[in-house]
Amino acid sequence: MLRQALLAISRSKRAERLISTSPLTRDVVRRYVADDIGAVVRELTLHRLLVTADHLGEEVRDRAQAERGVRAYLDLLDHLPAGADVSVKLTALGLRMSEQLALDNAATICEAVAERGITLTLDAEEHDTIASLHSVHATLRKEHPDVGIVVQAYLRDTEERCRRLEGARVRLCKGAYTAPGAYTSVSDIDRSYARCLRVLMSGTAYPMVATHDPRLIEIASALAVLHGRDPSAFEFQMLYGVRPAEQERLAGLGNQVRVYVPFGDDWYPYLMRRLAERPRNLAFFARSLLSRR
Repeated sequence: MLRQALLAISRSKRAERLISTSPLTRDVVRRYVADDIGAVVRELTLHRLLVTADHLGEEVRDRAQAERGVRAYLDLLDHLPAGADVSVKLTALGLRMSEQLALDNAATICEAVAERGITLTLDAEEHDTIASLHSVHATLRKEHPDVGIVVQAYLRDTEERCRRLEGARVRLCKGAYTAPGAYTSVSDIDRSYARCLRVLMSGTAYPMVATHDPRLIEIASALAVLHGRDPSAFEFQMLYGVRPAEQERLAGLGNQVRVYVPFGDDWYPYLMRRLAERPRNLAFFARSLLSRR
């Protein structure tokens, strides 16, 4: 119920005004959303961490907004080193208006990142966008085979989708949305995540293990050994500002660790979904507001 409530709050303009105007909120947001994307990327790189950057903004409803989203990603490339990644939501590129529009805009970004040795990953969103997500991904891979995709363990068909993504870059996350018939309990989602991990690690995909859960990190590490994957054949991914010591520990063991760095002014939906994805983070967020340290 708490997860459902947080997701509802993420869509509430009234709640957004209340939270975003709080004098305490901005300091906390800076812990999880980059204020200066260039400086954050440089700092993470110094600590041997890889980066995927996400320009916050989604659900655009006109072409001008979608074009601004494309421009933001093109401008972002000046701040990213070779080997970096960009995370892109198709609704930020006009998916709600037209799948073709989102495809064309994503292709523009794909062409630009390829020239710089950077990759692009298509983020998963609400359940009603998943079919278009996979359609756009399949089309883009014909010209840009390195384009990645996000799959969400809370959806019941994700294990089968993982089987069909042979040879692709696949980020596996738990998921921060709701859907009819989807898994809702923590234990069911965790078991689904582990099953999907087995599929990805045993196949030809490049797994991007997006989790902060110690148990799932251990499972991923064990499966990598079992299936003969060296550290260059998969990577861990974690959110900016979440378990930074663990990020550096995993990297120090020789693992590839990529940090998901969001930036931009439209941070409210992102932050609320992170709380919904793991409601126990709500207490951590509250402590952050109170401590301001």
